[in-house]
Amino acid sequence: MTSGNLTDTERAVLDEIEEQDVDFLRLQFTDILGTVKNVSVPARQAEKAFTEGIYFDGSSIEGFVRIQESDMRLKPDPDTFAILPWRQKEESAAARMICDVYDTYTGEPFEGDPRRVLKNALERADEMGYTVNAAPEPEFFLFEEDEDGRATTKTNDAGGYFDLAPKDLASDVRRDIIYGLENMGFEVEASHHEVAEGQHEINFTYDDALTTADNVGTFRTVVRAIAAQHDLHATFMPKPIPRINGSGMHTHLSLFTEDGENAFHDEDDEFNLSDEAHAFTAGILKHAPAITAIANPTVNSYKRLVPGYEAPVYVAWSDRNRSSLIRKPAARTPAASRVELRSPDPSCNAYLALAVMIHAGLNGIEKDLDCPDPVRENIYDFDEAKREEYGIDTLPSNLGEAVDALEEDEAIYNALGDHVSSKFVEAKRQEFEDYLVDVSDWELDRYLETF
Repeated sequence: MTSGNLTDTERAVLDEIEEQDVDFLRLQFTDILGTVKNVSVPARQAEKAFTEGIYFDGSSIEGFVRIQESDMRLKPDPDTFAILPWRQKEESAAARMICDVYDTYTGEPFEGDPRRVLKNALERADEMGYTVNAAPEPEFFLFEEDEDGRATTKTNDAGGYFDLAPKDLASDVRRDIIYGLENMGFEVEASHHEVAEGQHEINFTYDDALTTADNVGTFRTVVRAIAAQHDLHATFMPKPIPRINGSGMHTHLSLFTEDGENAFHDEDDEFNLSDEAHAFTAGILKHAPAITAIANPTVNSYKRLVPGYEAPVYVAWSDRNRSSLIRKPAARTPAASRVELRSPDPSCNAYLALAVMIHAGLNGIEKDLDCPDPVRENIYDFDEAKREEYGIDTLPSNLGEAVDALEEDEAIYNALGDHVSSKFVEAKRQEFEDYLVDVSDWELDRYLETF
């Protein structure tokens, strides 16, 4: 007998829990740095989770709260219910739901919850008459494990871009990952081997921005879990191997109006982009340095963002080539008109990254920013003088510069909220300082016996 306070969706989840013989629920949420956390509860607690929430100690989560204000509450989103695909058939099922975090004392949504930060951005878009759709392209590497089950950087194949077996030895792994994703509600569009050895990409369809951010966390979890079943380690580290291409997470964005029309499409424009799309693009270009701190949040991210490895470092846009920061992809239909930000990498917190992209673009629309002309030449071939002639700036070259840019950009810093912005900057400043005082193997190999 269930409570009368439940929604129809919550009742449907309870019914499915019973039908699928689910014994445990993983209530997932994300910390400020993008790490997926979970509280596991018996499935019989599902109704209580919906009506009262599940309490946990927020002081143990990176960037959440201090010890004296540690009681937090998880409220599951029933729309995110999914059976976990990697349990053995003879076992009873386990399922997950993604949660919003609430402050126990105030009863209000917790301002340090990254999902809340994205919802704030979407509420701003809604007030302006838009819904936001997004589609990421997270790349990852598959590495062999050693005899102790620890990750190595030895790839399990020697394939290249779009290669087939026998060079691409991971096609069976990608197949199993796709089955797992589809079992969790994903609509997978394509998968292929990427440019570097051991590097892969699986694309899933666009969706509203909140669902997309939820999906990124699920994607990383499924990829890792199923790779482990094949005795492989999947990593979303941006640059695990030097001097080859790193892993990006190109992100496609579009706005739709209240009547369901694509606000980015204009048949009469040379690039089939509306005034809103041009202004949105201008907003992202203007705030690109600050966005980089969120979309490329690790020291390692900047080993990918260097010229020569197909990663965008130049603040420009193009309708043709991939050397620019933003690309306007070809669109078969008006509904498919969109812009693609190519700098993010898959180590980012997708909720925060999408939030700052959206705020930057909306700032561009609100201020009616002029979008510069597209650069149709290969910017990788430009020297510094020609980049200056075209007025092309570069992204921050390291995490320290990116965090400086974030603190200096009032619009993007404030978009994160006081709690997240201060905690994020604190954590990333510490990470960069730790990096600066460390001594790498490269330095030892180069200098130890030379000097």
